Order: sequence, then structure tokens, then C-alpha cells
Amino acid sequence: MIWDTLAAIPWPQLAGFVAGGLVLNVAPGQDVFFATACGVQGGARAGALAGLGVGFGVLVHVALTTLGLGAVVAAHPGALTAIRWLGAAYLAVLAVQAWRAPPPDPTARGSVRPWTIIRRGMLSNLLNPKPLLFLLAFLPQFTSPAYGPLWQQLLALGLIFAFTGTLVTMAYGAAGGWLGMRLGARLGVLNKAAAVLFGALALRLVVR
Repeated sequence: MIWDTLAAIPWPQLAGFVAGGLVLNVAPGQDVFFATACGVQGGARAGALAGLGVGFGVLVHVALTTLGLGAVVAAHPGALTAIRWLGAAYLAVLAVQAWRAPPPDPTARGSVRPWTIIRRGMLSNLLNPKPLLFLLAFLPQFTSPAYGPLWQQLLALGLIFAFTGTLVTMAYGAAGGWLGMRLGARLGVLNKAAAVLFGALALRLVVR
């Protein structure tokens, strides 16, 4: 079913979609900065897990878009505003927690449960309406009634975008952790740097 629909999309168009999605994912945005901040604070593993959590959030946005619920949410500015403020509040809490946290212990950098970090990444993505609005605008550009059912096209393209985006975000998070350990561990500023990043993301959600 879905594979037949995906195969019906011309290869040049599909390749253009993948390339365009990669360019957009590589360009630093909230998801990338969030995973990087998690990496700076908790190491490469934490950064990669945060990127994985972001990917799970994108999958939810893809499901909403495929089911048509995304358009319903986008049509209500009040709902989008509420989501933005909840996301900003969540990031602000993470910023305060990171700022107050004691200097990281290199021997305990992997002590945080993986699911805790994944959940943070997922919530950060879900409490940001921009990915949903982006998918609503981006995915339909590469669909056509001639290729098969629209929902199958949206789902297939959305899954591809989520997969490639997750890999990119995980790479950013791991790189942030790797660099953070080497550049900031001796200065005792890892938590403070992460707090600044979280705070900046919260401000970015509030201020358009």
C-alpha cells in the first residue's frame, strides 16, 4: 500500500524532497539547539538521546498532519499560542534546573535514565507548534492525486523526513556533548552553558 504509493512518486521529485528536508534539518533550529544543549550538559550520549526524543515528537506531528488534525490545530491561533507558551515554560524550567545543578561529575555523566532524556526531547518538540506548521506547508508540495491516496503520500514523506531529521539532530546532540566535554569540563561551565541555551530557546518561542 504505502510502498506502492511511495514508488509512484517520480524519483527526481522524491530526491528533491529528501535533499530539501536535509538542508532544512541541517540548518540549526530549536530541535538542533535543544539536542546540543542536552549534549553539552550530559555528554554525547545524552545529546544523541535528546535527538532521538525529538524524532519521536516529529512522528507525532507527522501523524497529526496525515490525519488532518494538524490543519485543525493550525486553524485555531489560540491553540498555537497556548502550545508556544507551554513550550517556553517547559524550556525555562529546564534552564533553571541546569543553572542550579552542581558541576557535572565525569564519572556519572551517563547516570540519567535514557527515557528521561528522550522524553525531554519529545516534549520540547511537541510543545513547539512550528514543526506542525512546517509539515503542513512542506509535505503537500510533493504530493499529487496521480501518485495515490493523499494520506499515504503524507505519511510516507513524513516518515522519511522524520527519519533523516532524527539522524541529523542526534548527530548534532552527540557533537555538542563531545565538544562540551573537551572545551568546558575543566571550566565548570557546562550546566551554565546548557541553561543559557535552554533559556534562549524559551525566549525564541515567546518572541516571534
